[in-house]
Amino acid sequence: MVRHLLKVTDFTKEECLKIIDKSIDIKANIDAHTSDLKDKTLLMLFEKPSLRTRVSFEVGMTQLGGHAIFYSIKDSPLGKKENIEDTAGCLSRYCDIIMARVFKKEDLQNLSTHSTIPVINALDDFAHPCQILGDFQTIKEKKGDLNPRKMSYFGDCHNNVTYDLMRMCAMLGWEMSVACPEGAEYEPEQTILDEVAKLSEGTGAKISVTHDAQEAAKDSDVIYTDSWMSYGIPEDEEKKRVEIFNPYQVTTELLNLAKPDVIFMNCLPAKRGYEQTAEVIDGDKSIVFDEAENRLHIQKAIMLFLLDKL
Repeated sequence: MVRHLLKVTDFTKEECLKIIDKSIDIKANIDAHTSDLKDKTLLMLFEKPSLRTRVSFEVGMTQLGGHAIFYSIKDSPLGKKENIEDTAGCLSRYCDIIMARVFKKEDLQNLSTHSTIPVINALDDFAHPCQILGDFQTIKEKKGDLNPRKMSYFGDCHNNVTYDLMRMCAMLGWEMSVACPEGAEYEPEQTILDEVAKLSEGTGAKISVTHDAQEAAKDSDVIYTDSWMSYGIPEDEEKKRVEIFNPYQVTTELLNLAKPDVIFMNCLPAKRGYEQTAEVIDGDKSIVFDEAENRLHIQKAIMLFLLDKL
């Protein structure tokens, strides 16, 4: 049966750990994997732009011996010119695997339902699994293992990165404090909270939402933040959002409330003076470029897994 990756929990905990370990191996032995996907083709569908996503997938496929095709659907959205069933049927005959970065999870769900080849979510409004698997690879490299720890997330928590981080922490039995302003537009959706609560029942994870940034930071092993101005947010909302999110800015003072060996993460792009200070992102606790690099390697491991090459 064909497998897809639409959110991080489409894989089991064991599969996630296996993919992370494979990614670490690929990273250390790049030359040993140059023909792993020889003669395979990846189609990259982009409705939302991204520097890191396109470059990391295209370079990754090339380094595995395969070929990647970029196709913009910005001006011809899925399901508009032709129905998604026909699109999926055609693409399944042409390619071996599809990566899609879109605005709505429904488009990815429909594409995967009618595709006979694997579909990878490279970001929608509900999940960002490639980023999160790469993040936890980076944490393992820095901490030595993925045994239960505490992660704290600050800022806009009504987004895909937060949701998949919550899912992953729940699956691994971690503690996670999600610190954000009050209001439905800034807090995780109730469906996510319910999903994460269900996941936590069997793992002992403790996932909580708070509006107290200082309390959330206490004793954290990992401090994480993301952009206050995600793609699609109107520019005229910027001033208001900066005022609302400013109490959740990651500063040196906030980091000092965490454990001495805390690491700072941001999936990028980042804006200094917004979600974090320049002192934090450019400081010795920051691992943002290691995190960015690992997108390249984890996506190779994901493709190998979905194509039964792991």
